Amino acid sequence: MTVTPKKRLGQHFLVDENILGVIGRLAALDPEDVVLEVGPGLGVLTRYVADRVAIVHAIELDRRLEEPLQSALEGQDNVRLLFGDALTLDLTSLAPPPTKLVANLPYNIATPLVVESLDGISSLERWCVMVQREVAERFFASPRTKAYGAVSVLVQLRTRKVGFHAVPPTVFKPRPRVESALVAFERVDDSPLDLVRPVVNAAFAHRRKTLANSLALVGLTSRVDAEKALATINKPPRVRAEELTPRDFVGLADALR
Repeated sequence: MTVTPKKRLGQHFLVDENILGVIGRLAALDPEDVVLEVGPGLGVLTRYVADRVAIVHAIELDRRLEEPLQSALEGQDNVRLLFGDALTLDLTSLAPPPTKLVANLPYNIATPLVVESLDGISSLERWCVMVQREVAERFFASPRTKAYGAVSVLVQLRTRKVGFHAVPPTVFKPRPRVESALVAFERVDDSPLDLVRPVVNAAFAHRRKTLANSLALVGLTSRVDAEKALATINKPPRVRAEELTPRDFVGLADALR
């Protein structure tokens, strides 16, 4: 059965097995690992990972892939195949809970899935994901750069980057028109993002505005109170969101309380 990738699902199936060794190295696969894979596609990566870990929870949205996936994974008794939308499924109910996210993520859900998994799947210790290169670079962008944004702050508050590998379009079918990259990062902090996340999102909601004005426009606080909070972390009243470090945002959120 031949399945044509759907553009609206952001599907680019992994077909070149030469990249698997790089994924295994960056993911630091261990026989005791429980891996979450979102978007297994044709099962190329699933099969490779399943041979090296205890359990793989593979979540696929596209029901057309059920037959080819089951065929590709025949004999792999440690793969739990689940069909549904990874953004709406209760991933906290997976048993045993996943310790690593290893996936060639569908382009259109890569960013929200990673961000939601930071707190949403507290059992995760390591991420190794294939994404558009610009998304991978955005995760760990530095302050005062164009790529730096809310996603950068949230990912960097929770994790640190441990690996990066550019990936050519030739490993996918169909070949994407954009560059891709493997990026690996590990959890370094478990403090909740509940308080800082609304501040970060509001701060970057209007990038052309000052941070204080952006917070006010979103309705999070008044401009005056935002400027007072900025003063407590030694930032000028007209500072912009991209000038604050991730830790600055933690201090700002505390001051706004």
